[in-house]
Amino acid sequence: MPKTVFEPKDDLLFITLFLRKVIFMSQYSDDVLAKVIARNPGEPEFHQAVKEVLMCVAPVLDKRPELIKEKIVERLVEPERQVIFRVPWVDDKGEVQINRGFRVQFNSAIGPYKGGIRLHPSVYLGIIKFLGFEQIFKNALTTTPIGGGKGGSDFDPKGKSDREVMSFCQSFMTELFRHIGPDTDVPAGDIGTGAREIGYMFGQYKRLTNTFTGVLTGKGLQWGGSLARKEATGFGLVYYATRMLQDAGTDWNGKRVIVSGSGNVAIYANQKATSLGGKVVAMSDSNGYIVDENGIDLDAIKEIKEVRRGRIKEYVDVHPEASYVEGCKGIWTVPADVALPCATQNEIDEESAKALVANGAKFVAEGANMPSTPEAISTFLDAGIPFGPAKAANAGGVATSALEMSQNSMRLHWSFDEVDSKLHGIMNSIYDQCTAAAEAYGQKGNLMAGANIAGFVKVADSMLAHGVV
Repeated sequence: MPKTVFEPKDDLLFITLFLRKVIFMSQYSDDVLAKVIARNPGEPEFHQAVKEVLMCVAPVLDKRPELIKEKIVERLVEPERQVIFRVPWVDDKGEVQINRGFRVQFNSAIGPYKGGIRLHPSVYLGIIKFLGFEQIFKNALTTTPIGGGKGGSDFDPKGKSDREVMSFCQSFMTELFRHIGPDTDVPAGDIGTGAREIGYMFGQYKRLTNTFTGVLTGKGLQWGGSLARKEATGFGLVYYATRMLQDAGTDWNGKRVIVSGSGNVAIYANQKATSLGGKVVAMSDSNGYIVDENGIDLDAIKEIKEVRRGRIKEYVDVHPEASYVEGCKGIWTVPADVALPCATQNEIDEESAKALVANGAKFVAEGANMPSTPEAISTFLDAGIPFGPAKAANAGGVATSALEMSQNSMRLHWSFDEVDSKLHGIMNSIYDQCTAAAEAYGQKGNLMAGANIAGFVKVADSMLAHGVV
């Protein structure tokens, strides 16, 4: 099971030390959180995600007692549906392998469930629930009509042949297809699920249902995909961070930038930040990180990661002036003005956050899902560093997935510039929602509080309108 950041027994300490710096948490919220922990044991990532939302929406609940009366929060923290299934497949040696598949359909108050499929050995129900819960509010912020869900498996595509990946994906979709649909639940990619995996899953869905629909996003351009989808999360992250810089009276010119990870989000965040005048000096993968004081050669990274599916340490073979360090944590000790964590959850802990602050970081925006621990966030807020939370800053990917759904529904295909322009507008809208909601509830400048409040209010109002369902 993934490493726990803090155990349930630490909740009182967490509330006492951390929430004091962020927002008041009522007895009602405490009680809801205690029930969540009791009903969902051994799922620390899910507990952490719920805590963040509860502490931020406390002033909303204080002003709107009808939300408590109708038990909106209690209904929100309970998924509408959880599906766990067996995924048998045959490897290249002819041996039967068995993985476990998941789909958590968390909330459909504002639209069909929408969320990616994560393929990684660390996947278990708690990870999927944390991701699906976050997706509710992220999707609400995009201004598009999509609800929250997530799925995945403990299957690891790394090191597998195309034939083995196809065998797994077809088996996975053979069960999943009965739970999804273009107006029910529209999955997408995530860690471990790229164009290859989406293609195999879509082909199996089409075969099983005898339909050609927009049931998955992240599809190939020739068969219903959208231009700019691959770039969307990274571009959107930088668009959001740009507003953070602008509000501080500055821009990207001359800024040193750290981007953790080297997947789609990291690569295209690097590309967009560089195009705006920033200099990305460090990137990483699951084995280690590289530092290039001349600025990362993005073409080399794309060749290594997108073409060869190699490891980032190969970068120094092309650029011997750069350095490679085993292990990922040290990347946050590299001096930089802007930190963009784009790898995985809880990659920045309190120690790493303090190192960033000590080395001059002035802005942090999250490209991965929940990459900063509560203690790290507290460190950034104490230091007065503008902090862009994941559910707002990395919403560009799902926003563009919603644009792909729109194109599929209309049988249209928009140009790259059209999609990018819509994405830019959505990210500006998300930022405006965050700042307005934070100020309306006495948390001016706190983008984390604003993101949670804005997303929560939209979903809560929709749930009230639908009655007790």
